[in-house]
Amino acid sequence: MPTSGKQKRKTLVLTGASRGIGHATVKRFAASGWRVISCSRYPFPEECPWEMGRDDHMQVDLADPADIERAIAELKRRLEPEGSMLHALVNNAGISPKAKGGARLNAIDTDAETWRNVFQVNFFAPIMLARGLFDELERAQGAIVNVTSIAGSRVHPFAGSAYATSKAALTALTREMAADFGPRGIRVNSISPGEIETSILSPGTGKIVDEQIPMHRLGAPDEVARSIYFLCSEQSSYIHGAELQINGGQHV
Repeated sequence: MPTSGKQKRKTLVLTGASRGIGHATVKRFAASGWRVISCSRYPFPEECPWEMGRDDHMQVDLADPADIERAIAELKRRLEPEGSMLHALVNNAGISPKAKGGARLNAIDTDAETWRNVFQVNFFAPIMLARGLFDELERAQGAIVNVTSIAGSRVHPFAGSAYATSKAALTALTREMAADFGPRGIRVNSISPGEIETSILSPGTGKIVDEQIPMHRLGAPDEVARSIYFLCSEQSSYIHGAELQINGGQHV
């Protein structure tokens, strides 16, 4: 989508861009004319169609705090031609490790290193990025969207304890960020997806769909992407500190 000289295109930074919800979100924003800086631990996938995809892709290991700091410095450099403005940060990346055979890791059997890694990626990385890019977000009066999970509010048959508690913590962090970032003009919200048709689904999800979801179907990644786009747009200009449930009624 072309932009005039007076109206610079907006910029999004998104983590976990290589598949599922992140992949769909990148395509949604790119189709609407945004510049998208995608962040993933994987190289840029050549089949992806969005403009400047390779040039605006960054490999970063969110499990490594030092690598996050490196990525923040690189993101600041990349944003300089745009007036050092960032209109949206979407913290989508998350990890959900499993036990042998794909079994759920419970609170008793999850080792300390796994707890640390999960919280580093799912909880600490979002606040590190938000704080590191605070000035750029403030200049643009931008928006932050944290991707939580329905597993953060109830025991889930497949999501492990470390994953679930990290997502619950991210929900609480969204509230705290809304209180602290809001006076500086930065809106902060979260989305809480339920059973979305991505590679993170486990065998047995069909039983949840049949018994717990009133709409009796999985959600599509693009349905989540559209909600993220809404929370980063002017259409949601007075929505702040909210968590949007995207689960076909599973939460009821």
